[in-house]
Amino acid sequence: MNTIKQLSLGAIMMVTSLTATASVDSITLGMGCFWGAEKRMAALPGIVDVESGYANGDAEITNYHDVLALEQQLKRGKTTARNHAEVIQVRFNPAQTSLRNILITFWENHNPTQGDQQGNDRGSNYRSAIYTSSAAQLAEALATRDEYQAALTAASLGKITTEIEPLRHYNRAEEDHQDYLQKHPNGYCGLGGTGVAFPRTAAAPAAVAPAPLAAAELHFDRQLIAFESADCGFCRQFDADILNQWTAATPIRATPVAQPPIGWTLAQPLFATPTIVLFEQGKEVSRFTGYQGDQARFWHWLGLQLLTPEQQKIAFEQGTERPFTGSYLDEKRPGVFVDPVSGAALFRSNAKFESGSGWPSFFDPLPGAITLHEDTAHGMHRVEVRSASSGIHLGHVFEDGPLPSGKRYCINGKVLRFVPD
Repeated sequence: MNTIKQLSLGAIMMVTSLTATASVDSITLGMGCFWGAEKRMAALPGIVDVESGYANGDAEITNYHDVLALEQQLKRGKTTARNHAEVIQVRFNPAQTSLRNILITFWENHNPTQGDQQGNDRGSNYRSAIYTSSAAQLAEALATRDEYQAALTAASLGKITTEIEPLRHYNRAEEDHQDYLQKHPNGYCGLGGTGVAFPRTAAAPAAVAPAPLAAAELHFDRQLIAFESADCGFCRQFDADILNQWTAATPIRATPVAQPPIGWTLAQPLFATPTIVLFEQGKEVSRFTGYQGDQARFWHWLGLQLLTPEQQKIAFEQGTERPFTGSYLDEKRPGVFVDPVSGAALFRSNAKFESGSGWPSFFDPLPGAITLHEDTAHGMHRVEVRSASSGIHLGHVFEDGPLPSGKRYCINGKVLRFVPD
């Protein structure tokens, strides 16, 4: 009786296992770096699991270091072997989502026109790819490719270069690469689409995709645009650290669309978020990619775009303007002196006094506006004054000022901007 009961339980477990297996299908996709792709696909309804791996190279067995080493050999012309692509294997429940929905997400969330490259990640291991496990999957991949190509062509974008073929030589990636952005929430978000929506049928209309920023609402002469994405932790951190407190003279706008305003041009496609692009006359002149909480690096980049060479020498090299040559020595109007990069308020004019030193002098900064640092350069012992917002060098503070503070904040006028009340 016990034997019969054990056999019955075993049979039930086998049937349950077969049923569960039958309810799950899988497709293997290459979208560049697999970290962002894994997170993006895992968020879809009906997804059972997403695994990072390597696929469709000539070697049956490979790993991360093997892939990188082979790519270097390919670049040096030392081999003609086909390298593996970084891929994600997406396992899904066909009763809850369709292969078509997964492929639509695939097409919309990376740039499939870049060949052996995804953004700044260059090499055949970063190629766009769909690797199939059945004739039906292959047919669906080709059909959706043609549909999306029509949309890209209508948007004046290039030809799809996605490699579409049966899956072979799949290797699971190392454990460090699995669920990478769950383990490292502020990790690299190297995933950006073309901004072109996949065409939907009337029976399955697409959600209204956000449009690029309207050029008429922007400043054509000089405008910053922060290109962001909804699931990028660094985008939220950039907003909290910098964007939400923006007071700089150069205007900035954020957008979730990976395309510039109509009529404006990027120097190269976007490949990661956030990317902050400086446009002048509607054309990209510089960009900052990969914010990771490093505010000083961001402001240094912006300062290099906005300041003159003389201002840069003072701000970033602790230079000093010659006395009586700077700005605002005779400025007496009510107002505020601000950081020329961040726009943050530093001193009010009612704290300014005539020191006779040849530099604008103040007896008190605004609360939290500056930081003080020991300075032993040039054989002297002084206290350096920096802007708390951007970190640029402003000047020095001395103990020979007027009451009530007794301080003299001796500031280079060329790294100030005056805003009258």
